[in-house]
Amino acid sequence: MALPAVDGRQYVYRVYAPEDALLADLFWEAWHCHDESALPRAWDVFDAAEIRLVG
Repeated sequence: MALPAVDGRQYVYRVYAPEDALLADLFWEAWHCHDESALPRAWDVFDAAEIRLVG
């Protein structure tokens, strides 16, 4: 999942979840992981995230 941040970059996170997980749950998992880091704040707008199934 890629989250755009206020510095203009996109930060990518791998979120492990079952295939039937809700996209919003994946977004919030990645966003909270980013929010707890020292990186610039990510936009908390669901529509701004890029979500891709890997594997």
